[in-house]
Amino acid sequence: MSRHMMARGLVRIALAIAVLGPGSATASAGGCEDRRILGASYVVCKFDPAVDDLQLFWQGGNRRPFRTFDALSNALSGEGRTLLFAMNGGMYERDFSPVGLHIENGRTLSGLNTKTVKGRPSQIPNFYKKPNGVFYWGDGRAGVLESGQFQAQKPGAAFATQSGPMLVVEGVIHPAFLQKSSDFKPRNGVGVTPDGAVYFVMTKGRVSFYDFARVFRDGLGVQNALFLDGGWAPGLYAPELRRNDRPGHGGYGPIIAVVR
Repeated sequence: MSRHMMARGLVRIALAIAVLGPGSATASAGGCEDRRILGASYVVCKFDPAVDDLQLFWQGGNRRPFRTFDALSNALSGEGRTLLFAMNGGMYERDFSPVGLHIENGRTLSGLNTKTVKGRPSQIPNFYKKPNGVFYWGDGRAGVLESGQFQAQKPGAAFATQSGPMLVVEGVIHPAFLQKSSDFKPRNGVGVTPDGAVYFVMTKGRVSFYDFARVFRDGLGVQNALFLDGGWAPGLYAPELRRNDRPGHGGYGPIIAVVR
C-alpha cells in the first residue's frame, strides 16, 4: 500500500470517528431482542460490563424507593443521564427493601442474607431455595456466585444483588428443579458467560424453573445463572422493544440498569 493510500485511509477513519462520536470505537453492541430458544419465546438482553455502564438502584435522593422505571428514568434525566435498559433486580420486602445483599457504588445498603428455611422445596420461598446466589460487578467484570462462595471469596464488587434460587451452578442445573415440573410461571434471571458477557433473560410466557435454567446453560452457554423473580414481579425497560413494564406489586425494589 502506498503512503498516499494509507494517508487517505487514516483520514477516512478519523472522519468516521468524528461523525460517530469518540465512544463509538468501544461502544457495546448490547441491547435486547426477542428470541426463540429451546422452543419458547424470550426477551434476551446482552451487555458488556467492560463497556456498558451497568448500575444498580433502589432509592432516590429522598431515600425513597424508585419503584418504577419512569421514576428512575426521570431522576437520571435530571442528572443529564439516559436510561437505556432496566430490569427488576431481585426480590424485595413489602416496603421494597432488598431481601438480601445490595451494594451500590461500593456501599453495602443491605447485608448478605444467609438464613436457611427448612421444608419441602415446594414450601420454601424461592429466595431460600438454596443454593441462592449473588450477581455482582465492578471494574469492567461481572460474575454470579453461590451466596456461600461470595461470602468466602469476597470478590471486589462495586455493585451486587442477592436473589434465589441459583438456576445454574458451574454448568449444573439446580438440584431441586424437576424436569417434568408443572410449575409454569413468568420468570426472569441473569447469567454471565465464561468470556464475561452478561445476559438478562425474561420469559414471554410461562416456563418451569428447569426449562428456564436450560435457556441459560444450553441456549446461551452460561455456566452460572441466577433467578431474579417470577409471577407478577418481573419487569423490563427496553425502549427498542417498546417495553416499559408497570410493576405488578405496587413497585420494584432493586433495579438493575444500563445508563448513558
